[in-house]
Amino acid sequence: MKYYVVADLHGFFSLTKEALTKKGFFDEKEECKLIICGDVLDRGEEARELEALILELMKKDRVILIRGNHEDLLERMLDDLEYGELYPFETGTSYHMKNGTWQTALMLSGLENNYALSHTRELVRKVKSSDFYKKIMPEMRDFFETENYVFVHGYIPAVSSDGNTEYRATRSFSYNENWRNASKQDWENARWYNGMEFCAKRGISVEGKTVVCGHWHCSYGHAWISHICSEFGKNAIFEPFYGEGVIGIDACTAFSKQVNCIIIED
Repeated sequence: MKYYVVADLHGFFSLTKEALTKKGFFDEKEECKLIICGDVLDRGEEARELEALILELMKKDRVILIRGNHEDLLERMLDDLEYGELYPFETGTSYHMKNGTWQTALMLSGLENNYALSHTRELVRKVKSSDFYKKIMPEMRDFFETENYVFVHGYIPAVSSDGNTEYRATRSFSYNENWRNASKQDWENARWYNGMEFCAKRGISVEGKTVVCGHWHCSYGHAWISHICSEFGKNAIFEPFYGEGVIGIDACTAFSKQVNCIIIED
């Protein structure tokens, strides 16, 4: 099977379509599928367009959806709005606003900012009735596996030295033999991992397979693993990072204004 693989689209439909068009996805005559490794929305302003594209591909059975940490953030924000403290939203200090999740909710609901702030229950109801929430998110999985590859958002769940698998740069991690059956919480934590770091620097890999991941900008791998550029300077490289046992494909689209698409046959 031929797979076109993207990640971290973050609401940038036009850049996503451009990347897929350049790779030939829309002209493909053979049986193939698009794998989206999480973080479909937040930050870009084309949520509805991406929603429509994915729905069309779902009808044709041409897309495999991996859940990202920003999908988790959307659910967390909706819970906060229903049951939590509204003060951070009213003052504009909520991290959901900084991460773009609030803006995504506005696009999915069709509500204006000031109105939504005073009608949060209506905002929640409209977002939960959107096709993205009702049809797309339920189809997202923690990982997709083929004979030679594992596709995830951040990385596979690991075992931490203190039992808390939440990502911390100073926390010690080791390989989890039971990662495929890890708990919901461990998968949520793993979606925040830097897969390039976990594989290349911590030595956590899946024997006989390459892990394809998003979440962390490719320039990290080029800068701190291959040592060929700066991470965010003028010479930063946001093309896919190919390492032993791992491929990073997050182009940091909001910054680089590009979406990476790789083609894998397996």
